[in-house]
Amino acid sequence: MKLRNKRHFPATTGLGLSLAAVAAFAVACGGSGGGGGSSASPASGHASAPAAGPSSGGSASAATIGTRSGGAGTYLTGGSGRTVYLWAADKDGRSTCSGGCAAGWPPVTTTGTPKAGPGVAAGRLSTTTRADGSKQITYDGHPLYYFSGDRAAGDTNGQGNDGFGAKWWLVGPDGSRITKAAPSATGGSGSGSGNNGGGYGSGGW
Repeated sequence: MKLRNKRHFPATTGLGLSLAAVAAFAVACGGSGGGGGSSASPASGHASAPAAGPSSGGSASAATIGTRSGGAGTYLTGGSGRTVYLWAADKDGRSTCSGGCAAGWPPVTTTGTPKAGPGVAAGRLSTTTRADGSKQITYDGHPLYYFSGDRAAGDTNGQGNDGFGAKWWLVGPDGSRITKAAPSATGGSGSGSGNNGGGYGSGGW
C-alpha cells in the first residue's frame, strides 16, 4: 500500500506543475497585450493638442484700421495711428504696386482678419492676396498703403503725391478718396520726394 501511494504522488505533482506553468504563460501573454493597448491612449491624446494653436495665433495678429482727423478731414489710419493711402492706379480691388513702389509705399498687411476701430465700417474691410502671398488690407475695394515719408502719427506727407505714375490719396471712413490738400507735418520729408517714392526708410515704424 505504501509503494502504491509513493507512485501516485509524483504523477499528481507533475500535473500540478504543468497547470501552473500554463497559467503563468497565459498571464504573461495577457499582460503584454494589455500593455500594448494602454500605449495607444497617450499617443492619440498627444496628437490632438496642437490643433488649437493656429486659430488663436491668427486672430492675435490681426491689424486694426482706425481714423484720425486733420487738416484734410477725417481719414483712415493703420498701426500706431499711421496714415494710410489708396493708389489711383489700382483697379478691381487688386494692388499693382510692387518692387520699388512697394518700398516707398509699403502695403498695409495682416495675418488675421482686419479689425475695425471707432468710426470704421467693418463691412468695408477685406483683404487681397499679393504676389508674395501676404494679405493686404483693402477698404471699400481700395488696397491700403503707408508712405515711407511719414515719420509720425498724423503725418500726411503722401497726400496728392503722384509717385509711380498715379495719385496717392487719403481714404475717408466712407471709402472715398480725399483729394483736399493736407498740410505737411514734417516739412522737409514731404510729398516733394514722391516721384521716386523710395527715398525714405521706414522711419522707425
